Amino acid sequence: MTLLYLLDLIGTAAFAASGAWAGIRRDMDLLGVLVLGLVTATGGGTLRDILLGDLPPFSLQDETYLYLSLVVSLLIFFFHRRLDFLNHPLLYFDAVGLGTFVVIGTGKALDFQIGFVGAIMMGVMTATAGGVLRDVLSNQVPLILRKEVYASACIAGAALLTALHHLNTPSPVAALAAALTVIAIRLAAIHFNWSLPRAGQ
Repeated sequence: MTLLYLLDLIGTAAFAASGAWAGIRRDMDLLGVLVLGLVTATGGGTLRDILLGDLPPFSLQDETYLYLSLVVSLLIFFFHRRLDFLNHPLLYFDAVGLGTFVVIGTGKALDFQIGFVGAIMMGVMTATAGGVLRDVLSNQVPLILRKEVYASACIAGAALLTALHHLNTPSPVAALAAALTVIAIRLAAIHFNWSLPRAGQ
């Protein structure tokens, strides 16, 4: 098991938990909670693979992602009151998952010879599309369209990875630099309550 794969699984678990918690907060039944957990964890990568023509999607090629998402969602559904202490740490696991998903999505797009902007879009989509689907299904304005520095951290990391790739930087170095950039920006945004500017009224 590689470090990137391990981090990918950690991110998948964190995203599944955030989706399941969103379902519980919206008073959904067991099926609703499972769907939100699964969609949040795998939706971005699935959409990326469909657009890239890499079929079947990653989660059907390696069903570990599906099992992990369902198990985590079940745990949250049945034990959410006892696991409430994980709500805050989940923000940090989510940041790790965000950085990992950006690297995986952008790297895959570059492997498919996608251009600069397209590779960034694939990286951001991998990291954020699941959360968008979660918020839409739970009738909320998607997080990436609100004030939090979330998608912008993904854009920075994806752009860095793409630039380093074109500069022929060794892949492990480029991937680590990009992931750490996303994680650092996201954690700083949480700590300092950063937000993007909004239109004046």
